[in-house]
Amino acid sequence: MHEMDEMDGMDEMHDEFGDDAHDHGDTDPLDPGDPGDPVDPVDEAFAEVEVEVEVESVDVAETAARQVTLPGVPDADTVRAIEAIIMVAVEPVPAELLAQLLEMPTTVIERLCHELARSYDEAGHGFQLVKVAGGFRFQSHPDQSPYVERFLLDGQRARMSGAALETLAIVAYKQPISRAQVASIRGVDPDGVLRTLQARGYITEVARDSGPGQAILFGTTPSFLEKLGLASLADLPPIAEFVPGPEVVEALEHGLRVEPTTSTTTTTATPTDGAS
Repeated sequence: MHEMDEMDGMDEMHDEFGDDAHDHGDTDPLDPGDPGDPVDPVDEAFAEVEVEVEVESVDVAETAARQVTLPGVPDADTVRAIEAIIMVAVEPVPAELLAQLLEMPTTVIERLCHELARSYDEAGHGFQLVKVAGGFRFQSHPDQSPYVERFLLDGQRARMSGAALETLAIVAYKQPISRAQVASIRGVDPDGVLRTLQARGYITEVARDSGPGQAILFGTTPSFLEKLGLASLADLPPIAEFVPGPEVVEALEHGLRVEPTTSTTTTTATPTDGAS
């Protein structure tokens, strides 16, 4: 009897612990459990972090893939290459040449150069990136010209005479123009001045006249545009601004007009007596 009572007590303890284990969810750690069971907040937080890391990794990978697969996308190295090429160039560099060297679209190169020029101006540098003579170049800022002039020695700069400047202006506005046409405008023989301008690289032979003699026609060069800081001949100031008004022309004509002078001489005839 006593042994039977002990066995009954052990059975009751086994049932009690079994119920407690079932109530506390003591199951196999590898068992996913019932989907309806509550989720541990710590596990849920770790799961969200893992998802964010995976998404960020995917975004970085996609961005890198886009940069690799799209060769036309500009980057910092492209900007540095543009600056280096223009820095060592003797003449203005066309955007088409930059696009060919960097294997980029011309429109992209144009946009980058204009953005660089704007960034230099906003930063207040003493130099500018400007477009002159059909290309881009670096030049000193206009407000720094007094200091640049002090740096340059006067003896190193060959000044142009007034006759050369006049002839160069005639060629710039009237090109293509022949030597005889320049002479008719200036009123003097322009041969020496034209040779000087041609030797300095400001004008050159651009064509031949189709008329008798096939006279040489002169025109300006890209060096002329570069010296004046112009992108094209269309940027020349209108010549009407330098032409005097009709009243000035009339005054000049009146001052140069030669008035003929008339002198009246009175002759008296002396009658002579003739012998009859």
